[in-house]
Amino acid sequence: MSTEEVTRRMEIMDTTLRDGEQTSGVTFLPHEKLSIARLLLEEVGVDRVEVGSARVSEGEMECVRGICTWAAQTGCLDRIEVLGFVDGQQSVDWIEACGGRVINLLAKGSLRHCTGQLRKTPAEHIHDIRETVRYATERGIAVNIYLEDWSSGMKDNADYALELVEALKDEGIRRFMLPDTLGILNPAQTSDFVSRMTERFPTLHFDFHAHNDYDLAVGNVFAAAAAGIHGIHTCINGLGERAGNAPLASVQAVLEDQLHILTGIHEERLVDVSRIVESYSGIAIPPNRPIIGENVFTQVAGVHADGDNKMGLYCNDLLPERFGRKREYALGKTSGKANIRKNLDELGLVLGEEAMRKVTDRIIELGDKKEVVTQEDLPYIISDVLKHSVKDDKVTLIGYNVALSKGLKPTCALKLNIDGQVFEENSSGDGQYDAFVRALRKIYKVTLQRKFPMLTNYAVSIPPGGRTDAFVQTIITWEYEGRVFKTRGLDGDQTEAAIKATMKMLNILEGLGD
Repeated sequence: MSTEEVTRRMEIMDTTLRDGEQTSGVTFLPHEKLSIARLLLEEVGVDRVEVGSARVSEGEMECVRGICTWAAQTGCLDRIEVLGFVDGQQSVDWIEACGGRVINLLAKGSLRHCTGQLRKTPAEHIHDIRETVRYATERGIAVNIYLEDWSSGMKDNADYALELVEALKDEGIRRFMLPDTLGILNPAQTSDFVSRMTERFPTLHFDFHAHNDYDLAVGNVFAAAAAGIHGIHTCINGLGERAGNAPLASVQAVLEDQLHILTGIHEERLVDVSRIVESYSGIAIPPNRPIIGENVFTQVAGVHADGDNKMGLYCNDLLPERFGRKREYALGKTSGKANIRKNLDELGLVLGEEAMRKVTDRIIELGDKKEVVTQEDLPYIISDVLKHSVKDDKVTLIGYNVALSKGLKPTCALKLNIDGQVFEENSSGDGQYDAFVRALRKIYKVTLQRKFPMLTNYAVSIPPGGRTDAFVQTIITWEYEGRVFKTRGLDGDQTEAAIKATMKMLNILEGLGD
């Protein structure tokens, strides 16, 4: 938390389950929607979640009904919101049938949408809105209202948008939600337009809903917040139609660090929910995505690591520990000794100056070839460079045979030496490497009665050009007793590369037991 005074509290509404699901190719299953809703409300701490759209499908009704049932049991039903339409009673009835108690009513915030899409006059549209609002109120449904295409409306004919709010301000609407539907605003326009709304209607609650078409969603959120907006809409990982919406993690950091505005967000849970949404959506998080990306807390240049050792000269307020992460120091051609020493310290290894120079030169050489060097590679590089057993492998692969036959599951037979004791085992699997791992698990879990790590990610890459004789690099991520680490294998054969990475993992486990 910043030491500067917090000015006010901002309400956060997350629309991953509605607007986020409008990302091309993304559909959440009912249990996935419920899981995300629970995480957002109970662990991340958003104030409200928009979970779907009325009258879309039977599947959508099943999702919304399931979430509303859970929310009613846990006392947070008033934090569940559903998009509805100015369609008389139909959307309200649909939401009520799901057990919902809040409708986010989609009205037209621009004159062009009102006359061009609805083919109605502003007076006719206002009449229809009032009828839907009054019916919802009679049914015990609270109403928030989206002014769709509000940003275009303010640019083209601001009087229409202002007069629409004027006409509806006394109808019992809880929140007026101002979307930049087409993602056309810049921060200066956002500040101007939001200020005009909040200054003219100081007693009303306004939300801002950004889209990222010009990569300005977070900048526009900053401007809206500075101009006095009361609520911000977000999506996990920046999901959303076209270029997406404002990412929750980035919005949280900007509100707290740049504007010193309080939210209810638990920052340490943001990365976990982002990974879950990544898995459910199938949309990968870019490695350089602020806050949640794989590389954003990784220092590459050696001068940065050196500066971090000297009063944290290259650190800012975005400390990784805030988000349940830690700063890492990449190994490559720009690493320098400071980066390498940081990694050696974590491994508990100490090298003299001459040995450090040789290891640094070797890592730079590998970096020039664009090879990835992980922290777990360091003991092997040291052993190779210094030509003595800085690291003795306690686990060695004596031999193995993998077989692939049409119509049969792949099989593997292997012989392994673990600390001087030889073990043999065989197994079948869904692939050659899977068969190898299953045979290994038999040795460790059945014969030795020991734990075996969980494989959490398996990435394969080859150099550009796609040659069939190219080296294959396999990077495997493992989780063992709460620790996550990666190992790498390089070979002309994908299975062999994966096996090399696995053998490195086994020797790391032996080292942990020392």
